[in-house]
Amino acid sequence: MEGTSTVPDTSATSVTSAPPVPPTPPVPLSALLAREDLGLRHIAGPVEQDTVIHWAHTSEMADPYPYLLGGELLLTAGVHIPEAAGSGTYFDDYVSRIVAAGGAALGFGLAPVHDTVPRALVAACDTYGLPLLEVPPQTTFSGVARAVWELMAQARLAELRRVTEAQQSLAAAAARPDPVAAVLRQLAQRVGGWAVLYGPEGAELARAGRTPQDGPVVALGALAAVVRPGPTRPGVPQGPTPPPTPTPSSATDTVGGSHLAAYALGGGRGFVLGVAAPRRDPGDHTIASVAAVLLSLLTGEQQSGSGSARSAALVRLLLGSAPEDVAPLLGGDRWTVVHARPAADGPAPDAVAASALGAALGSALIDTGGNVVRVLVPGDREPAAQKGWICGVSAAVAPHEWASADGQAARALARARATRTPLVRHGERPALADLVPPADAAAHARALLAPIAAAPALTETLRTWLSLHGSWDRTAVALSVHRNTVRQRIARCAALLEADLDDADVRMELWFALRES
Repeated sequence: MEGTSTVPDTSATSVTSAPPVPPTPPVPLSALLAREDLGLRHIAGPVEQDTVIHWAHTSEMADPYPYLLGGELLLTAGVHIPEAAGSGTYFDDYVSRIVAAGGAALGFGLAPVHDTVPRALVAACDTYGLPLLEVPPQTTFSGVARAVWELMAQARLAELRRVTEAQQSLAAAAARPDPVAAVLRQLAQRVGGWAVLYGPEGAELARAGRTPQDGPVVALGALAAVVRPGPTRPGVPQGPTPPPTPTPSSATDTVGGSHLAAYALGGGRGFVLGVAAPRRDPGDHTIASVAAVLLSLLTGEQQSGSGSARSAALVRLLLGSAPEDVAPLLGGDRWTVVHARPAADGPAPDAVAASALGAALGSALIDTGGNVVRVLVPGDREPAAQKGWICGVSAAVAPHEWASADGQAARALARARATRTPLVRHGERPALADLVPPADAAAHARALLAPIAAAPALTETLRTWLSLHGSWDRTAVALSVHRNTVRQRIARCAALLEADLDDADVRMELWFALRES
């Protein structure tokens, strides 16, 4: 990596703090040469498109090195040049010191000391690659400096406008139904690159824009680990009780021509925003900071100001209100239930990971219990597969059918896990069961399943086994038990029900009863 830099978070700044104003952009040297009122003439050295100056400085010192900060247009009338300078190494020494100090260009005034620019100075500037400008007698150094500041003011105004427009578009994106993805798309568009949201464990939760090459992608993931809170950052000593270390709030790097930046989202929950772009303009940091603030809010538990409405809905449900009466507080008439589990075996998902999943699905109505995360999603939002998760999705139902939809999502998740499919949806097409009155179907199911009704494990095993066409292995995966346990339970079901489970008609009748139970 080249030029990695970090900004320590020593002030515990709130995520709602206003991002800093972008710095003043430098001025392209070509823009200064284009000013007809100055009459500057480029006579030596290169003038590349990316040659910029940060300010103008006048000096008649023979060695200006100690007084330069870098990026200057150094202006001189040649007062310091001795008479015999052309026959020695004076100009080579003079120009090399300017280049060593980081000077961007040299402007030589033709009056009142010199009528022409010394040839040895022209040759030295060509040798060391320092742009040399001829300043005509009618142009004062103060006029050149004023022109530089005018161009800088114009560039700053344009950059402020760009940042303001980006802030407005990012705020509008955060109000969309898919806020996390929308904010990332808008950010990638505004910086002309790629944006990604990393979860607490380092997994990519969402991305947008044109993906860079593998090198920058890997480097950006490593940069995100630098700003992620916790004792496991690279370079931090590990042990039973790692010592506390300050965590940078942002870090930058340049890899393979891509400018990388990582921002720790507020709250210390481990979410990180990563940005990769082919160039780095002065306002890009401010734009990315605005996106980080919005994403900090979107990945938190309180989203879109709906916390009080959700609390009111919960209280009313606990006090006996019907779901259909509570649903208007949550903002929808049709709802989809999503059950999700991490794709990789590991610890149960925490509240932060569940919150990120809910944000990606477009809902803040999340329940984390055991190894399953349940999300209640408005029916107008179509749940999509989420990287790192296995999901089961119910049909879109009215509020009074939430309990039924919960069961649909659970069965869809079991099938998804068994078939190793990222997302499985509950089928919505009419079934033969719809031809039987619900009361009669429920009574028949209770009578048929009565011998195993007191053993929920048997009922659930039989349901899963039938849904997976009698596959012992896939049923074992779906239930997280050994395949021998499945065989024993199915054999017990067959004995209690006094049924031949190899008979297709028996299986069909049992499946009908299990669906109605």
